[in-house]
Amino acid sequence: MLRALLTAAAAVAALLAPATAHAGEDGPGTPPPTGPGTPPLTTPGIPPLTDAQGRVLTLRGWNIEDKTHRGEQALSAITERHLRDLRAQGFDFARLLVFWDDLEPRPGRYSERYLRRIERVLDWAERQDVRVVLDAHQDVFGPAFGHRGIPEWATRTDGLPFTPHPDDWFAEYFEPAVQRAFTHLYEDADLRRAQTRMWHTLATRFAGHPAVLGYDLINEPMGEPRPGEDLPAAARRVEREQLTPMYNRLAGAVRPADRDAWLFVEPTPVVGEGVPTGLGRVRDPRVVYAPHFYDTAMEAGADYDPGAGWIEAYERAVTAYPRRYRVPVVVGEWGPPDSSLPHMNRFYRDAMASLGRYASGWAGYVWCYGGGYCALDGTGAFRVNKELTVEPYAETVAGTVRSAAYDAGAGGYRLVYRAAPHGSRVSVLSVPPGAWRITAEGGTVVRRGAGRAWVRAAPGELVTVTVRRG
Repeated sequence: MLRALLTAAAAVAALLAPATAHAGEDGPGTPPPTGPGTPPLTTPGIPPLTDAQGRVLTLRGWNIEDKTHRGEQALSAITERHLRDLRAQGFDFARLLVFWDDLEPRPGRYSERYLRRIERVLDWAERQDVRVVLDAHQDVFGPAFGHRGIPEWATRTDGLPFTPHPDDWFAEYFEPAVQRAFTHLYEDADLRRAQTRMWHTLATRFAGHPAVLGYDLINEPMGEPRPGEDLPAAARRVEREQLTPMYNRLAGAVRPADRDAWLFVEPTPVVGEGVPTGLGRVRDPRVVYAPHFYDTAMEAGADYDPGAGWIEAYERAVTAYPRRYRVPVVVGEWGPPDSSLPHMNRFYRDAMASLGRYASGWAGYVWCYGGGYCALDGTGAFRVNKELTVEPYAETVAGTVRSAAYDAGAGGYRLVYRAAPHGSRVSVLSVPPGAWRITAEGGTVVRRGAGRAWVRAAPGELVTVTVRRG
């Protein structure tokens, strides 16, 4: 059922994209003009992610998870090795999955053990110099339907039916009981308060942790179609009328505890089929648009089709919202389950090029050791084609980025930036394992080591950094 619905969504999106890309509450979405004093741009109209010092950030990393263990064993499958190996390959970012059902197993009773387990992972990340986003993860709502996420005590179905789909678990999102549970989460006043308290608890606990960059407020939110609605129309309505108010409520819960963290907001997964989101403005100064990047056919085991235009359609749709509301983009999940198929080498090259055009970062799915979606095999080596996610990039730039690109064919990276007139004078580049030659015209490479290079430049200087194999 899921594949049929999303295939229909893709066809509808092709017809609707030009008409809906700029629709919404604030009028036309033409990108605002740029000039002196405007923030540096990754893609025209899309601002970059920045740190507390105003340096431009690029996040490259992976999701880290333990969906198997819960209760006293929660997060026990994650070790410091995950963060150490991640950093050793040049990645500076982890999206850590946390589960409300573990945090609050009974209403109003928060697990101190679980909070300490999260803190332990964050301590490892700090030691390895990896930035972390805490992701309030749900799969098919939560334990009431055999998955993880929203507690069973917060699940209301009105007695509607639920049939498991063991061979296509994502199709379970379209079961009536699951859809009704989302409606109650969005609409019931007591569940709204419970979700708000949950996020206030997390933000209060981790606001001061050096590894925490931000909070992903809910993973892959879904909803309930109304009679006669097709999937794209239902998704846009849910995003506009239910997700947007929810994100504004949750922002209000986080901000009293943490003024500095970025808030990551997701559309429904339907955007993966090139359907522009219906999300409205989230009224907070530090919002990141965090869509996921999955193709339905590849999720079902098909090979990448370079001629299908999926990546191009996705890029057109997914850039409309951040252009309109001037928020950065970080793709929270991406990557096919089978990276060994004949066209997957082309897929990874096309995907990396696309992400580099508009996103301040991404987190692949998933950093683990084994089969399926895992980035690594049991020995810790990259599984076939996943090594193509390793490239040189600028982790932090103390200035305004003019251009940044990696040429996979030539094996070279080039960054051009105007050094900031004040503040930090040092930019940091991630350099993958192997032999690389680094030059900095207009600046000086002041240090190299531990897979990174530090470049210093005088205020206002135009700097061109190149990183080449050899």
